[in-house]
Amino acid sequence: MLRRHFLVSSTAAAASLAMPFVHAQSTGKLTPLKFTLDFRITGQTSPFFLAQHKGYYRDEGLDVSIDVGAGSVASITRIASGVYQMGLGDISSLIEFQAANPPVVQAVYQYYNRAPFAIIGRKDRGITSDFSSLKGKKIAAAAVESTRRAWPMVANKLRQGPDLFEWVTTDFSARDNVMVRGDVDGATYFHDSAVSLFARMNPQELSVLRYTDAGVNLYGNAILASNALITQQPQVVAAFLRATNRAIVETLADPLPAMAATKVREPILNDKMELDRWKLTAEYVAAKDTRSHGLGDVLKYTLEQQVDQVVDVFGLKTRPSVEGVFHRGMLPVAAERKVQA
Repeated sequence: MLRRHFLVSSTAAAASLAMPFVHAQSTGKLTPLKFTLDFRITGQTSPFFLAQHKGYYRDEGLDVSIDVGAGSVASITRIASGVYQMGLGDISSLIEFQAANPPVVQAVYQYYNRAPFAIIGRKDRGITSDFSSLKGKKIAAAAVESTRRAWPMVANKLRQGPDLFEWVTTDFSARDNVMVRGDVDGATYFHDSAVSLFARMNPQELSVLRYTDAGVNLYGNAILASNALITQQPQVVAAFLRATNRAIVETLADPLPAMAATKVREPILNDKMELDRWKLTAEYVAAKDTRSHGLGDVLKYTLEQQVDQVVDVFGLKTRPSVEGVFHRGMLPVAAERKVQA
């Protein structure tokens, strides 16, 4: 019964939220909405800029501003503070946040259907595709970032101690440099973020150890919304998700317009690098099980496992409910979220 409640929205609510946000359109006034990215502007988040550039948000009655982020963990606190109403942030970190704070932020659309977490290692330092090859190595990571935070779940799955290797704390911006110079043996990355490293080092000289290869199936960054917005203006959330989903579907079919739209916002971007980046992103946005439930949604059992892992590994005192972490009541209709084969 709980599973059915989670997977099926009420007909009346779904029908009302599926309609365009006509109030703002009829009055001629657009509803302002502040959205924070997880990090800087790249091809990873190009669908958001496609939606903005092609007027999809405006068509839904929204005036959306998109700001760069400070990490997928920081997005949660930005929204919780009230400075932003929506954003892109890590769902495992959201579980941690909800275990220690009132539920003021929820996930409303699963962007990365699988977390693109990976450790990229230098082969000349003995790092292979086997996680055990990380033993005793120096691995660079930012002080607070989701890939580093999730490592204990991988270590637990592999039955390895969380101190298998030595962490070397560095800034996001310095990560490629310390890898190229050889100051460290490896570094944590979102797999698609590592494209910048691949442009400076021959990918054949690097090993990519994806967390999914260790059997850790985690949902990654999701579109988050403040509970105040969800409860007071659910039609605004639904409108934003419809416009964004439309752009995601189009970008999966043909990424070039989205890359061009992103470059309008960030002219210094390298066209080929960002296209290569999106190709990796797409593997995680449209992972295999999206064929069954569509873009943006989650499988309750998989998310339950993730909640259990986060609670267990980090010794959290309370266990957030799946329904509290992920609110699926404002998703676009299933037909619009279908992944093309």
